[in-house]
Amino acid sequence: MPSPATTTAAAAAASAPLHLRACARRRVAPGSCFHPSRAPLNSGRLTAPAPGQAPLLASPLPRLSPTAARAASPDAATSTRSPTSGGQMLVFVPPHPLIKHWVSVLRNEQTPCAIFKSAMAELGRLLIYEASRDWLANILGHISEPFIVDGASDAMINCFKPLQPTITGEIETPVAVSSVEFIDPREPVLVVPILRAGLALAENASSVLPATKTYHLGLRRDEETLQPSIYLNNLPDKIPEGTRVLVVDPMLATGGTIVAAIDLLIERGANSKNIKVVSAVAAPPALQKLSNKFPGLHVYTGIIDPEVNEKGFIVPGLGDAGDRSFAT
Repeated sequence: MPSPATTTAAAAAASAPLHLRACARRRVAPGSCFHPSRAPLNSGRLTAPAPGQAPLLASPLPRLSPTAARAASPDAATSTRSPTSGGQMLVFVPPHPLIKHWVSVLRNEQTPCAIFKSAMAELGRLLIYEASRDWLANILGHISEPFIVDGASDAMINCFKPLQPTITGEIETPVAVSSVEFIDPREPVLVVPILRAGLALAENASSVLPATKTYHLGLRRDEETLQPSIYLNNLPDKIPEGTRVLVVDPMLATGGTIVAAIDLLIERGANSKNIKVVSAVAAPPALQKLSNKFPGLHVYTGIIDPEVNEKGFIVPGLGDAGDRSFAT
């Protein structure tokens, strides 16, 4: 008959996320578990997935050493998560069926404007949910019992401390008193949609995030030179240190617009390690440009397409997201 300690450990392992269960079976050291939907972007040539393929990751994966894996995992000593994965940019393509569904709706040239805009908003809701995961929640999720890996339970327990400041207390439910934990609304996430199309992708941000402030950036791309120019900037004069920023731009094609937007944010005080980019579709030129200029940046996208044509459009892409969102 198994001992009570063994039963408790088994129950804890059963309730752990799948990638932690796998780590437990392999008896790996704490802190070296690496989530399968996250990996560093290679510093070399970025390649896109084969047509019809929807991989978890945006780039060919190097074989991760335990040191590299720990760089992107919770730090047991400080209870913080390294956002840089060893200084490399991370690209996330969440493998959720609903994300694939809404990307497919957006791709269809027969999709009417109203449905296109609604699909963009729903895709944005899912991507913002994923992007905010380690900002707003416990890093690896709640486990009711200590999850012991090679006897290092204290180190693992530290991994479950929230990154985002929270407010705890007790409330009365209709049945009994319950302890509760809320996200602290005094530290809102800055949401920065790139006009116009970013408005649709960011539409549901305030319904996902408990506290937000929205600032708009208007950038247009010259059709000949493909260089961006600013026509609207209502960013605050000074962005407080440590502020978390979501930059929302549906199409990451050549990378000129998104790089210009992040440059403006950094000029106002933001740190690239606290910036996350949310996009519907991304292409290698933009991702490579972001990786070269902003190591440590996180990019969340619905899908990665293989190329950009001579007019600066992603192929196969979904056309002009702004025109299709607003029927212009």
